[in-house]
Amino acid sequence: MKSMGRRGFLAAATALGAGAGVTAYAAVSAADGNKTPDKTPDIALRDRDLPFIGTEETFTTPTLLKLNSINQDHIAFLEETGLSDLGQRRIGDMDAGGLNVQILSAHTPSVQNVPGQRGIDLAYHLNRQLVDGPIAKYPGRFKAFATLPLQSPEAAADELERSVREDGFLGALTNGHIAKKYLDHPDFEPVLARAVALDVPIYLHPGYPADEVFKIYYSTTRSKYTEEYQDYIFSGSGYGWHQEVLTQCIRMIAYGVFDRFPKLKIIIGHMGEGLPFYYERIVNDMGEPTKDSLEKPIGQYFQDNFWVTTSAFPQTELLDLLLKYISVDRVMFATDYPFADIKEQTDWFRGVDLPREAKEKIAFRNAEKLFGIKVPVK
Repeated sequence: MKSMGRRGFLAAATALGAGAGVTAYAAVSAADGNKTPDKTPDIALRDRDLPFIGTEETFTTPTLLKLNSINQDHIAFLEETGLSDLGQRRIGDMDAGGLNVQILSAHTPSVQNVPGQRGIDLAYHLNRQLVDGPIAKYPGRFKAFATLPLQSPEAAADELERSVREDGFLGALTNGHIAKKYLDHPDFEPVLARAVALDVPIYLHPGYPADEVFKIYYSTTRSKYTEEYQDYIFSGSGYGWHQEVLTQCIRMIAYGVFDRFPKLKIIIGHMGEGLPFYYERIVNDMGEPTKDSLEKPIGQYFQDNFWVTTSAFPQTELLDLLLKYISVDRVMFATDYPFADIKEQTDWFRGVDLPREAKEKIAFRNAEKLFGIKVPVK
């Protein structure tokens, strides 16, 4: 297996499902030794005891590595990150950063490309591996979102219910389109209805676009572009992922999903996937054409049905902008481990200049309330 140089690292880190939220900029910054901007010492000292629940924390297994990797260098990179480690390395990183709990989710695109009974069985076994492995071995340190065979919606709804009722899972996480459809499609109403009945959220994580979309938006004939995986970076963590999730959110609102399921709870990561930047534009421009077809103003759905996590975006300016439009009661901490450093993000947040009450909400209390869990007492 050839070694991973700087270019190989960047390529593998961002190519075809390499990580939830690791951007080319972040990878370069880490490689160059760039540091998080100085935090406010007095505030960080005040909040040094702040506990954290990480709400977007990724894992894989040998089966998923083989299923979703593009080459041996890609597998080597993912193994080096610790993505498949659900033991002492992960616990050590959590302890070093002061992360009390990780809510685990399967690496994109998980099993969504596996059709039929094989996909159904694989989802079940992945969920059971977590229950019998890290959740049992490290009581209180790990929770999980269910992996669902969404390409088989009825089976996905059943697995969601089984995993929540029998194994204590906190909801489910999806990864982009499912056979060129999003959750606003009628095929997935059984899954949405079951989530509402169980009162658990669905986390919308990005995935790579369908081939035809990829070709139109992101491909090029320039050889260096593809040799360096720039097309995958562009379509993924460098840009496309974030646009894809936000597009899915707007589709779900505009196509009436939340009018049919007013109690549906949706989580999005990466500091809102661009929502804070586009919020006023969306609300103003989409408000008029939807006012007669939706039961509420379009902006109200973001307030009523969505939660947002900070995963892999430890930037105070973005957090400030997010809190301008989304209630502090709907924002939760996340790290995007292992593709982003836990300690860098907990250190950043401890130094953020917000009232202690607001920081507790983001760090752990909102997650406790949404998921019905508690930070374990040390």
